[in-house]
Amino acid sequence: MPFTALHPDLGRLDATLPDLGHGLEWARIHKAQPRFPLTCPECAWTLHPKLSGPRKRRFFCHDPGRPPSCELSNESWEHHMLKLEMAGAIRAAGWFAALEVPAEDGSWRADVMASSADGSRRMAWEAQLSPITVDDITDRTDRYTAEGIRVCWVSPDVRPPQWISSVPAVRVRAPQEREQQWVVDDGLAGFVYRGGRWEFREEPLERFVRWALEEQVVPAEVLPRYRRVYRVVKGEQRRFKRDQWWTSRKSVVDQDKHEAMRQRQEAERAEREARRQEREEAAEQRRKELEEQERIRQAAESEALRLQREKEAHLRLEDARRRWAEADARRERERVEHEARLAREQAEREEKERQDLATAQAWWGRLSPQQQTELFVAVAEYAWRESSVRVEIPEKPMMWPQYARGVPFYVPGRRRALYCVVRPCPDLIASCPDVAKDLVLARSAQEAREIADVLPTGRIVHLDLPGHEQLTMC
Repeated sequence: MPFTALHPDLGRLDATLPDLGHGLEWARIHKAQPRFPLTCPECAWTLHPKLSGPRKRRFFCHDPGRPPSCELSNESWEHHMLKLEMAGAIRAAGWFAALEVPAEDGSWRADVMASSADGSRRMAWEAQLSPITVDDITDRTDRYTAEGIRVCWVSPDVRPPQWISSVPAVRVRAPQEREQQWVVDDGLAGFVYRGGRWEFREEPLERFVRWALEEQVVPAEVLPRYRRVYRVVKGEQRRFKRDQWWTSRKSVVDQDKHEAMRQRQEAERAEREARRQEREEAAEQRRKELEEQERIRQAAESEALRLQREKEAHLRLEDARRRWAEADARRERERVEHEARLAREQAEREEKERQDLATAQAWWGRLSPQQQTELFVAVAEYAWRESSVRVEIPEKPMMWPQYARGVPFYVPGRRRALYCVVRPCPDLIASCPDVAKDLVLARSAQEAREIADVLPTGRIVHLDLPGHEQLTMC
């Protein structure tokens, strides 16, 4: 949607000017037959005049088949409205406004170019809606600066763009009602000297354009200390960072004055801090001297105390060594006595073992080997007959001390269980009281009575051998 068109004879026609810039009435070219030969200044495609919306805004429209890369045709409706608003504000300020003005070498194309009445000053106004990097927008700004053209970038985005303070720029807010004005919402600020900070300023776009054209406000660099700015947005205080503002020259001077005052105050604080530090260092030096004197005194006292303690420790050590020697002698006597006692006890056990073995041998010596064999066979038969279990007949019968030198018979299996004890020696049963818990088998009634005399509570069974005529429980 271009607002300008090229005529082969008249040159550039501007639809935003009442006379199109050449003393022509719009009606003369609008729907004229034959058509005016108009072309797009961007892509050179043919154009025709057109009106849009209830307010009958005038613009030039591409004929069908235009190149899709034409930037003027691809601009949004909001972009066109912002360009019209900027052009109107420039003209209201008494400057000449030309839309879609290209550089002679094609290196730039200004959305709106403002020129002073005498033609000595120019300022480009750029409506930037599409995303752009900081490097690209800085490069485009430098192109204008190289030709002595001031520039202001204008964004209507709801959020501040990334480049808002990298180049001379403002953010504007579109009106909600027809009678309202466009407002500069961001990028314009004033410096509050008393508070030492920048504050956002909101002004109508038309007023800001006039101030910027007449350099009543200028782009100013924000010193590092003052880059953080706070603002209440929807009831919430938010923090922003700005490196550059549009502001008055007075605010620039106030910022420099405040910075000079702050640096002077910091220098004074630094001087006071240096003097305070000198005093503290002197006090610290004195304190260290006193501490050194005290340390020497305490060291002398500590050395005397150490010598005294060493003497006392030497005496205690001598006394301890004496006690240790006495304790060692006592322990040696006790050890000798203990070993003598153990030797006596061992001799007594061996003598008892010998006596027990002799007693058991005498007890078992009553039976001949054949009688022993008969006895063991009879035990096995008894176990099968009375308990239905098979017991192991030992190949080499052993007289076990824990069974009063009787011969134990076991039930074979995973867990060998004791079935009975055969012929425990009556003279040895007193030292083996647990035999009373087991089944005791004797060869004859006489043996059973001898065992029962010393084992009255036991379960004793005698076998009448060799004939096996009867089985009696005692």
